[in-house]
Amino acid sequence: MTTNSVQIDLDPRELMGKKVGRLRRAGIVPVHLYGPGMEPRSLQCQSSTLIRTLAAAGGATPIHITIQGESGTHLAFAREVQWHPMRDDLLHVDLLAVDVTRPVTAQVPIVLTGESGGARSVNGTVMHQLRSVDVQALPLEMPGQIEIDLEVMDSPDSVIRASDLPIPGSATLLTDAEELVVRIELPRVAEEVSTSEDGAAEGAEETAEDSSEE
Repeated sequence: MTTNSVQIDLDPRELMGKKVGRLRRAGIVPVHLYGPGMEPRSLQCQSSTLIRTLAAAGGATPIHITIQGESGTHLAFAREVQWHPMRDDLLHVDLLAVDVTRPVTAQVPIVLTGESGGARSVNGTVMHQLRSVDVQALPLEMPGQIEIDLEVMDSPDSVIRASDLPIPGSATLLTDAEELVVRIELPRVAEEVSTSEDGAAEGAEETAEDSSEE
């Protein structure tokens, strides 16, 4: 079982509706905690604390939640995160509480490490096509991210598909296994040279044909 998780302490919220504007002006963000088998909770947290927690958890790492004045904890995933469209202000966060004994689905980010010998050999560019995959696992066994070592791409035509990802045995990949995750793009110069050479060859063939007809 993974210990990959973060913790946060939330406060009960009394201000609702349009009154939450007072909270935001004071640097406090409204939080909505909901989930199967529980009454939805209106909570709040300091913006700076909440932003740090969301940055650490993303959408795939479970968050252990304690509520001021209450015993026990809740395990939840960040779901809807609302930001101000013009400023970098966090406006609202929805947290989905889960049962540790029941599988959940999350979008797990894909992180690239190392260098591709295949790309380097032709001065090509590694193209990261798919940034995350859907994975199903128990909440405490959900991988926070999936790392790919680009050293496996040792030739210019190397590709990595979803089926090649190192998914933990305790998790299930839900994304189409044939989805292209990483590929190598050849430099334009090489493509143009190849095209010009093909054109020259065709021109030579046409000249040869014309000469033979004469």
